[in-house]
Amino acid sequence: MLSAFMPQPLHELKPKDKARIESLLAYGDRLLVGLSTGALRVYRVNEQQVPVDQDASNGETVPVTPSKSKAVELLREEDKFGKKPVQQLAIVKEANLLVSLSDGYVSLHDLQTYQLVERLEQTRSAICFAVTSNVIKDPETNIPGLVSRLAVGVKRKILLWTWQDMELSENVEEIALEAAVKSLTWLMGKKVVVGMDAGFSIVDIETKEIVPVNKPASRATAVEEAQGELAGVRFAAVSSSGMGYMGMGSWVPKPLATRLSDHEILLAKDVNTMFTDAEGNALEKRQIPWSLAPEAVGYSYPYLLGLQPPERGQLQVRNPETLTLLQTISVPQAMLLHVPQPNISLAHAGKGFLVASDRVIWRMNAMPYPAQIDQLIEKARFDEAVSLLGLLEDTLIDDKAGRIREVQILKAINLFEQQKYRPALDLFSDAQAPPERVIALYPRAVAGDLSSRERKETGLRESESAADDKNGKPEGSSKDAPKEPPSTPQKSVLGRLVGSHKRAGSDGPTPKTPAKQDSDNASIKTATPSKSGTAEKETALEGEDLKQATRALCSFLAQARVQIQKYLSTAGELKEQPPVMDSETGKPVFGHLLPQSLFTSDTSKVDWQAELLRVAQLVDTTLFRAYMLALPSLAGPLFRLDNFCEPEVVQASLYESHRYGDLIDFLHGKKLHRQALELLTKFGRGEEAIDPPEGMRGPERTVSYLKQLPPEMIELVLEFVRWPIEDSPDTGLSVFLADSDNAEKLDREKVLHFLASISTSLQLRYLEHIVTELADPNPAYHQTLAELYLEYIKSGDTSERDQLAAKTKLEAFLTTSTKYNKARIFRLLPTDNPLLHESRAIVLSAMGNHKQALSIYVFQLSSPQKAEEYCNRIYLAQQAQVAESCLLDNVGAKSNHHPAALSAVDLEVSAESGENVFAMLLGLYLSAPDGEVKRWAEALELLSKHGARLPASSTLDLMPSDLAVKELASYFRGRIRHATSLLREDRIIASLEAVRKADAETVLRFGTEKDAGLGGRMKRVVIREEDHCPVCYKRFGASAVRVKPSGEVVHYGCISGKPGERTGRGLSGIGRAWG
Repeated sequence: MLSAFMPQPLHELKPKDKARIESLLAYGDRLLVGLSTGALRVYRVNEQQVPVDQDASNGETVPVTPSKSKAVELLREEDKFGKKPVQQLAIVKEANLLVSLSDGYVSLHDLQTYQLVERLEQTRSAICFAVTSNVIKDPETNIPGLVSRLAVGVKRKILLWTWQDMELSENVEEIALEAAVKSLTWLMGKKVVVGMDAGFSIVDIETKEIVPVNKPASRATAVEEAQGELAGVRFAAVSSSGMGYMGMGSWVPKPLATRLSDHEILLAKDVNTMFTDAEGNALEKRQIPWSLAPEAVGYSYPYLLGLQPPERGQLQVRNPETLTLLQTISVPQAMLLHVPQPNISLAHAGKGFLVASDRVIWRMNAMPYPAQIDQLIEKARFDEAVSLLGLLEDTLIDDKAGRIREVQILKAINLFEQQKYRPALDLFSDAQAPPERVIALYPRAVAGDLSSRERKETGLRESESAADDKNGKPEGSSKDAPKEPPSTPQKSVLGRLVGSHKRAGSDGPTPKTPAKQDSDNASIKTATPSKSGTAEKETALEGEDLKQATRALCSFLAQARVQIQKYLSTAGELKEQPPVMDSETGKPVFGHLLPQSLFTSDTSKVDWQAELLRVAQLVDTTLFRAYMLALPSLAGPLFRLDNFCEPEVVQASLYESHRYGDLIDFLHGKKLHRQALELLTKFGRGEEAIDPPEGMRGPERTVSYLKQLPPEMIELVLEFVRWPIEDSPDTGLSVFLADSDNAEKLDREKVLHFLASISTSLQLRYLEHIVTELADPNPAYHQTLAELYLEYIKSGDTSERDQLAAKTKLEAFLTTSTKYNKARIFRLLPTDNPLLHESRAIVLSAMGNHKQALSIYVFQLSSPQKAEEYCNRIYLAQQAQVAESCLLDNVGAKSNHHPAALSAVDLEVSAESGENVFAMLLGLYLSAPDGEVKRWAEALELLSKHGARLPASSTLDLMPSDLAVKELASYFRGRIRHATSLLREDRIIASLEAVRKADAETVLRFGTEKDAGLGGRMKRVVIREEDHCPVCYKRFGASAVRVKPSGEVVHYGCISGKPGERTGRGLSGIGRAWG
């Protein structure tokens, strides 16, 4: 059990002394003892260390015989202090008074001389009293002052004396009660708990309000109903049916109460207890399992004390939260319990209290709190250790939060060893245990080299073999001996004692309140000692137990990953550099994830990023092993996400389990692309000894992987794309032709050089892709593409069909592209190859040599239709260019037309000023070069179709003198119609311009139709007297105004301001004028 207090015998009355100890009072180093003879003895307490014996049989702490040095020294003795036994002592320190109860009266004595100052005659037949001192603010002045109060229970009333700043008030207050007072306990400076036979009441001494303490409805049991204590009635009340005490000589248990805090108090009568708040409301707590009614109760921070009857001779120390019995101290015949004030809060921490029989006085010295917690941990009382840490103030324990966390981790380890894996791992998560510490509990299959289980088993085997050698056992005897079955975890200490009437070291259950199982005992694993003194070998973690434990570990590690991701980026760098440090512990905010050994030395040189990254690698690698062992289906999603798994571990595991697809995904996620591509190459070519999966045969899987690589890895792409291209050119070339950002951003120079080393046709296809589809403006690519087309057409190995296809592509490219070197391409085009005549014409056209181009169409290709189409295309392009130049030069500015509405006449005049391509064609028809005949039919057809596009002056000059005029009738008719059309079009445009101008003037003057004739310059606004300017917020009055197009009215001077923006006319201007 716990050794929270060490008993120290202070003083024992001499055998010849016939007096008995009746009361105690301790303050400072003074001890006042009231005797049955009415005498008062004053002792000085000397500090000394007293060893104690721990009774191993029942766990009781027994004081040893006092040493020769005196624990107390008698300073003085007042023989005539009282006429009868001194029943109670207290002090009012601020008034320098000693209060005593003797012979039914309360008396006041001088605290220095112990002489009687006054006997309070109103207290005749007093039963008890209580003293309290508090700092209370004056309700009128709100100034804090020290107020001490003395409450005396006299029959059925309470008498109150008050000292205000060391001065006794003349008014003695009196509060009547329903029954005789048996006990008084101050709860706060304004409330007192009164114990009576009729039950407990809480009295407010200022308002005189009396609140009875009732039992909650949920506390009613059949036994209580049989005793007359019905639910909802007074707690500890003696009813008319409760005649059980009459058979005991009319003995009624004394009501006891002790204050636990400002808002909690314990009430006790007989073996019944109830916890209430300051208002008398019952709290949800179970009863204290007392087998006998206590003689006295008290509270010594942070423990609840219960003094058993003298015949029992025990002092019980309990946790006030769990009510667990922590220590039993043997104090023979003890009947007095005195806890010096203050018995609550930090002021009492570490101080002891007094226990006395009629002859002996003991002082209970509090042990250091860290030592108490260590004892509880050593005995596997983890819940009690956590509860005790929660009760203690933060200043009493170094790193209280860290200590609580450590205790919870130890409890979780204990649960894990009992094979309670899920509760253990949940507790690890709640305690924020370092992942390294949790992982070490698992075997090598999960924890790898970090596993401590193998080390323990190895050490145990070595110790067993050493013991066998020491005992002289023959070699090999251990093999012949039958193997002991693995020990199964036992339930708990309490489970072994089922059927017994009493638990060791605690009270047995009463008939009224069954004992509740200790929560700590449920988490204690017992080990039966072997003959050699060592514990039995732990059950090996394997098989289904290992899978169950591993599944529980997966959830813990998943939570740890989420915590790590808050502080560590996917690139392995801290999100906040330097990390945020805790102001109290000096650790980073993620310190709970790191091994605690880091904080045992100087942390100024610790690389927090490297340490957290190491933990992240450990967590992810262990989680992968756990998934592969217990939940294989979840391993794939893990390494498809960003992770810190160790590549060697994952590769070996996935390869051995034939999960090649997952292995490729993992290598890709870890950016180990070379290893992944080497593996895919072996599978694709069939070089691996094992039978590869169906999806990895051939180049498709390799090509798909290469498409995912970023453009920066162009060298790796070119290295591993060769064999897919050689195996399947279309599939391999898709790496460069794919519609993706990666393919488009590849280094095109390197790709072209690579493809050229394999095949010219592949280079041509790639150039077509980047020039036609990606519209790459690089002139070198355009020039190379044109030259490759020419080489392909001129090569003798190409079929006629392919040559025609290449010719079509070349002509389309030469027509659309403007980036190639026209002069160089023209020189490369042979003059004797009929397939390239049209290409020469296209290049000449691009160079601006329209006449030479038309000559090729007319004489070499003999295609008047293509020549006409060529002229039509060039003419329309010239017309568009002329229109654009007219707009830029503002040709129409000389007229009253809108600049955008150029007349057809203007365009015609501008067009005739330049070269006319139709005139060139007509000249070729009528003035054929040597060796060619004139083409009259084609010329007349040209005049008939496009006569309007041919200028009259140059056209008539070309006509021979022997040509009849009637042959030109269609030409003249077309020219006249064209001129008339241009004139009429110009007139129509002028009329439309006039209409548009009239509409604009109307809108400007009268507004639109929706304005009903009140818009534009005819717009009217109404300004009322209360209207104000939205800019300066001043009324308009007789000021000049402006009306905005939106209809908003502002002052004339506020036209440049914005709504809500005050100008110099408004308040800001006034403010500036004022200074």
